[in-house]
Amino acid sequence: MINQGRLKNLLIELIKIDSLSRKEYNIAMRLTREMEGLGATVTIDDAGEKVGGNVGNLIAHFAGTVAGARPLLLSAHMDTVVPGEGVVPIVDGDILRTDGRTVLGGDDKSGVAIICEVLRVMRENRLPCSDVDVVFTICEEAGLIGAKHLDVSRLRARTGLVLDSDSVGFLFTKAPAANRMEFHVHGLEAHAGVCPENGVNAIKVAADGIAHMALGRIDHETTANIGVVEGGMAVNIVPNSVILKGEARSHSEEKLDRQTQHMLRCLEEAAARHTLERDGKKFTASVEAKIERDYDRMDVPDGAPIVQLVHAAAKNLNVAVKTLATGGGCDANVLNQKGLEVANLSTGMRDIHTVKEWLDLRDLNLSAQMVLEVVRLNAVNP
Repeated sequence: MINQGRLKNLLIELIKIDSLSRKEYNIAMRLTREMEGLGATVTIDDAGEKVGGNVGNLIAHFAGTVAGARPLLLSAHMDTVVPGEGVVPIVDGDILRTDGRTVLGGDDKSGVAIICEVLRVMRENRLPCSDVDVVFTICEEAGLIGAKHLDVSRLRARTGLVLDSDSVGFLFTKAPAANRMEFHVHGLEAHAGVCPENGVNAIKVAADGIAHMALGRIDHETTANIGVVEGGMAVNIVPNSVILKGEARSHSEEKLDRQTQHMLRCLEEAAARHTLERDGKKFTASVEAKIERDYDRMDVPDGAPIVQLVHAAAKNLNVAVKTLATGGGCDANVLNQKGLEVANLSTGMRDIHTVKEWLDLRDLNLSAQMVLEVVRLNAVNP
């Protein structure tokens, strides 16, 4: 019943709407018209004001047709990563990609488009349906902050799906916790040509610390990265300051804490190695650290109703779906932390966060069929 041509056309339309984090207003207005056209009650919350964006999370309520059926949540995020402006989608058979200058934005407009198409099919065919809450979040790519500012008391549903992962055939039920880190390394400035020996190069200190860090894939549960380095004023000045931004993720709280402390310790030990005595005084480089929990673990049990519902839908469609752990975080992490039980279903996006991003429309259609069957089963098997 999924109208594949309509789904493809809507996805392409959404992809062409620029929607970087904190700049989702235009796509939110387009989706407001879509949701209201399907008979939903739509509100936009104040998350945008709280995060410095131009619009908030879009919340749509669909009235069900089956009394007593458990309300269901469907969610996806509206924002995309850079470079994501002026996207030119190219259809090559069943493959949707870009001209190579930008990301595609299938992360996560594929999820958004699937939700719209599924609800349209439900309405057109008058299929039995529970109450459905739809949440299109802002700023997922900026640290899940749209979801963090979502007031879940405004939702009727306490279980459901986030549509925001890659390979079709997987339901992601486990995801790591993550710590976000900012390290400010302090050195001592000096003229780089006249008296460099009177300075302590903060960039060198930072490089020393990073060189001693275990980064990348730490083990099967844990990853770590330094992703941003900012510092220096001019090539003829020994830099007195550098800022490092990084993260660590793990499915184990103990390992996450250990990796976080390891990264800090590497910088502190590097700072201690870089000293200078001048005018009878000793100067030692130093490190200031700001470490925050970005999001907590997601761990939805295999016996959870939403997991069983997805397995039942897959069986009805004669497709295989496996539960899996992922190394990425998504809005589902936050929603589970807020007391909901939400799993992350794949939509077929590939090579996300790169200009090589692509999507197989056959996977998109299969995912849409899966969601449609989940919504139908949720109503007929309360």
